[in-house]
Amino acid sequence: MITPHAGGEPVPPTPMAMPRGSSTVLRIVLGAQLRRLREQRHITLEEAGHAIRASHSKISRMELGRVSFRIRDVADLLTLYGVSDEDDRQALLALVGRANVTGWWHNYNDVLPSWFETYVGLEESATGIRNYEVQFVPGLLQSEGYARAVIRLGFPAASEEELERRLRLRLARQRLLRSAEPPHLWAVLDEAVLRRPLGGAEVMRGQIDHILQALELPNVTVQIVPFSVGGHAAAGGPFSILRFSQPDLPDVVYMEQLTSAVYLEKRDDVDRYLEVMERLCIEAEPASRTREILARIREEL
Repeated sequence: MITPHAGGEPVPPTPMAMPRGSSTVLRIVLGAQLRRLREQRHITLEEAGHAIRASHSKISRMELGRVSFRIRDVADLLTLYGVSDEDDRQALLALVGRANVTGWWHNYNDVLPSWFETYVGLEESATGIRNYEVQFVPGLLQSEGYARAVIRLGFPAASEEELERRLRLRLARQRLLRSAEPPHLWAVLDEAVLRRPLGGAEVMRGQIDHILQALELPNVTVQIVPFSVGGHAAAGGPFSILRFSQPDLPDVVYMEQLTSAVYLEKRDDVDRYLEVMERLCIEAEPASRTREILARIREEL
């Protein structure tokens, strides 16, 4: 994070302090640092845009991490913002290169909409992922057979080749849970998720077995909200909350819609969803009973 000198001049982070993460996250972090530098100098978006021969809206998109960065543009902005020390400049310019590196998921651009591409990039760098689901098993916990049934349901007119591409993408995302530094996935599932025979009884038994295997991982927690609870805190539907180690990146609430998604970052909004998630975890059966519940449902299928 950029901190000021005693004399008030901004100091970018040294290379050793450079953030880690996917290109999506690094763009957001770099954008936040550029915004902080601009605001410290009381420079308007229009003035910054003029310095790089662009509109104020491009500066806004850069600061939000929604576009890639050009070395020349960032160098010109650093000059405008008074960052003259060569080591300081190189620290941020090095981040530009890393922020522009495409992630593995870009190989699936043909089946990956832009609104979900952002989520995959955030997911890749999250230290914590909390899901609440009422209809489907979360993508990171889906078995191959179950994932194929879900994808076929969502894309009934897709060719076999497209279905296979979408399936490969979903399974590739799951490698995250077994990576060197995996996030903690904490999923709260409505009982209906497990009772709905998506793909048939055999597929559902395989899906339950898959969740049981995932529970062997120390970074996976699953709770189930039984039908007996009746109405509960998350009456509005499924959502996810992603948490990051980077100080410039707040928690993000993600809600998927049919052809788009909503991302919430404002503190009040996130706090509201965190409160709902905590209430769900209290209303759900304790995680210590999850294996028992899954085994019982499996027998009843």
